[in-house]
Amino acid sequence: MPVYELFMILRQMSRPEVVSGVKRAAEIILDRGGVIRSINNMGTMDLPYKISSQGIVHRIGTYFTVEFSVPPTQLEDIDEEYSRDVDIIRRGIFKVEDELTVPKERQCTLHEELLPPAYRKDVQEMIAIANKKKKPKFKYNSGLDYYPFSK
Repeated sequence: MPVYELFMILRQMSRPEVVSGVKRAAEIILDRGGVIRSINNMGTMDLPYKISSQGIVHRIGTYFTVEFSVPPTQLEDIDEEYSRDVDIIRRGIFKVEDELTVPKERQCTLHEELLPPAYRKDVQEMIAIANKKKKPKFKYNSGLDYYPFSK
């Protein structure tokens, strides 16, 4: 099953109500045959702008991310359930890249990045490409006694 991430903002509530809201959101995933990998509470913060949801204007929200696996056919049902929940102000479900599809050739290159630009491998490659594209300059010893393009 593919891995998805749910980003949701809950309205400002007391701690027990927030816990019950997150439990409801998790149960929706579990009822659809999904598996929850992690739940992250990012805290209560001011919203970047006032958001109207279910006829109420909100200025403060509690941010959560939930990482889960679920069959792709169930995503629309899950999103529809979240749209009807009165405690969820905003939500978004995004697909997360699997570890199998990410190339494993990524390695730490901090020691290379700390070098001065002239010594970095990628900068040297760019300089080599630029040198190949340079136009030849006028040679003064071309057999002419003068520079032909001077005024």
